[in-house]
Amino acid sequence: MSTRTRGRVLAVTGTSTDVGKTVATAALAAAAIPAVAVCKPVQTGVAPGEPGDLAEVARLAGAVTTAECFRYPDPLAPDTAARRAGMPYAEPSVIVREIDRLATTHDLTLVEGAGGVLVRLGESATLLDVGASVLSPGTADGVLVVVNPGLGALNHAELTVDAIRARGLRPAGLVIGSWPTEPDLAMRCNRDDLPRVTGVPVVGVLPAGAATPGPAEFRRLAPTWFDPEWLDGLRPAAVRPEPAAPADLSEQLIRT
Repeated sequence: MSTRTRGRVLAVTGTSTDVGKTVATAALAAAAIPAVAVCKPVQTGVAPGEPGDLAEVARLAGAVTTAECFRYPDPLAPDTAARRAGMPYAEPSVIVREIDRLATTHDLTLVEGAGGVLVRLGESATLLDVGASVLSPGTADGVLVVVNPGLGALNHAELTVDAIRARGLRPAGLVIGSWPTEPDLAMRCNRDDLPRVTGVPVVGVLPAGAATPGPAEFRRLAPTWFDPEWLDGLRPAAVRPEPAAPADLSEQLIRT
């Protein structure tokens, strides 16, 4: 066992599928700190040998360690995909061991779930079950929730945050996964109301098409998509930059 201090672990979930979880994970990996690992406990909808979500994370974020634990070919919830393929269910103990291994050698380990927070990763285990084993209480560890800004976002976000808290885990923040250049009325209102109804701050806002300009531009801009103080809280003290951000940057993140 390594004597290195265990790094922080952040689980990344979504209020549903296709809310921008993978791009948000890549953005956080690019923005956070040098020693970052990304674990995908279960990948579905990808055949053996084909690139999955972790390949996209690595393409966008650059030099990050990646680890995938289980893979199933059909684009379904992991437990359903395992049954249809006649393959063994994902084993939670294997996932927990892999996350713990990464956390002993990296400052930050991101764990990207599949779909929403209650989706079954194995026969019955969810991301919350894994989180209960790997997220250290009383630290910056927690569950980051990626949300869609449109109509329905408030209900989905509140249900997700309530489920996280019910397991005794810390909601680490909300990230809007895709903010359009011309948001509609519901989106503009939701951006104000999400923190109010969930009690969790919006700590990141990714523009729609964030990955389109290419990896170099993605890495340059990624730190600007997150609240700087929140991002700083994930970093070990030794690598935190000197406080030099303008006082209104957090407000700019929430309002622009």
